[in-house]
Amino acid sequence: MSKDGLTSGRKACFTTGSIMRHVLVMAGTGAIGLMAVFAVDMLNMVYIAHLGQPALTAAIGFAGAVIGLQIAVSIGLTIGISAATGRLIGAGHHDDARGTASSALTVTLLLTALLGVLTAFAAHPLLCLLGAKDEALRQATHYLCVVSPFLPLICMGMGCSSLMRVVGDAKGSMHITLVGAVISAILDPIMIFGLHEGLTGAAISTILSRLAVAALGLKGALRHDMLCWPVPSRILADTRRVASVAMPAILTNLATPVGGVYVTQAMARFGLDAVGGQASIERTTPVLFSLVFALTGSVGPIMAQNMGAGLYHRVRETLTAALKLVLVSIGVTWVILASLQHYVVVIFNAQGDGAMLIHLFCSLTIGSYLFVGMLFVANAAFNNLGHPLYSTAFNWGRATLGTVPFVWAGQHYGPGGVQLGQAAGVIIFGTLAVVTAFRVTRHLAGSVPEHAGAGVMASDVPVISAESAMAELDELAAPLSDECQ
Repeated sequence: MSKDGLTSGRKACFTTGSIMRHVLVMAGTGAIGLMAVFAVDMLNMVYIAHLGQPALTAAIGFAGAVIGLQIAVSIGLTIGISAATGRLIGAGHHDDARGTASSALTVTLLLTALLGVLTAFAAHPLLCLLGAKDEALRQATHYLCVVSPFLPLICMGMGCSSLMRVVGDAKGSMHITLVGAVISAILDPIMIFGLHEGLTGAAISTILSRLAVAALGLKGALRHDMLCWPVPSRILADTRRVASVAMPAILTNLATPVGGVYVTQAMARFGLDAVGGQASIERTTPVLFSLVFALTGSVGPIMAQNMGAGLYHRVRETLTAALKLVLVSIGVTWVILASLQHYVVVIFNAQGDGAMLIHLFCSLTIGSYLFVGMLFVANAAFNNLGHPLYSTAFNWGRATLGTVPFVWAGQHYGPGGVQLGQAAGVIIFGTLAVVTAFRVTRHLAGSVPEHAGAGVMASDVPVISAESAMAELDELAAPLSDECQ
């Protein structure tokens, strides 16, 4: 490393070239990986639903609400790692970025190990609070006890994948999630149907998939020289740097599953069919809107590098490009799903209130995801511009003021009213968030705090074939990844 602290041979590849191209490549490759993972999660729900036991379908919904809280914490920690390292890479300090990432990932693994074990011990009372009863309670408790202790594995994969995106390896990051998804896709039907293991089989498949993702992620991060043995003397300082973004990000990401917990409790009052229908929708939306979900993690490194380089106009351009993609993605998906809604009901073997909820979603409330996308993109901007508490405020506003009163009022009209209430709240907070994001970007040059982080995480609709999509995105991503080496 030279005297000025810069590492030679590395450049911030997102500080030049077309912003829209960078967003398309990063979001496109990220979306394919996420779509594969969420598609397998959705298939789990389909498999369980076709066992013909409503209690098992509801158990997936109850357990998913708790796992959502775990993943929210993990994503928040990953955001902090990506934020700190992304800005350092943009400024040219690769060695410092590597040391920070190593310290932060070590602390992340320890924290998530503790969280996983505590969740396993507290699974039964947590699920009782959600309204789970009888067989659904027993099955959901067992599932959480098996899966939760392995939470650090998925955190390792997520953290390393985010480090690969920070240096521009969108294709490599995508391949990690694809491998995990393929493993689950192969093992799920074998474990659930072939070996007749039901939810236990799904849990074992999940663990093996997480193990593969963790191993491949670690290999990828080491290949890009983004990890080393942590230096004890700098762990505290590095943790503080990452925590300045990670803690608000954890609070931000917890808001959505906490709001989801309230919705699950409201649905539980209408029986297992309603809980199963809501769970089916929650498994479907990440697949349908994988591009929207991927944008949050994809635009983070782009904003991070340009923020570190002081190119504020390119940060604003990234925000605009991401919102355009959200609008197109939601519009196209709405048209397709509205025309295929009867098939969706059949696929999930939904009955009664469950079928009604799926029809309502496909016809009407799917439109609310335009505002969910606005909120996601605005959160990415806030985290990159040194205003992570804005993300926290808007997400918790949506989860409380934007959920509780609307869902409470809607539940008087049945499970459909609960869904409509949930959709109404996000319209308000999504709009306010994106307006605030544009206002913040207009005052970048003199208003960014010194500790500002840069970068966020998160974390197959049959129109184009998967093979052709992969080929096109690989062709785009390859030269981008080469530029970043």
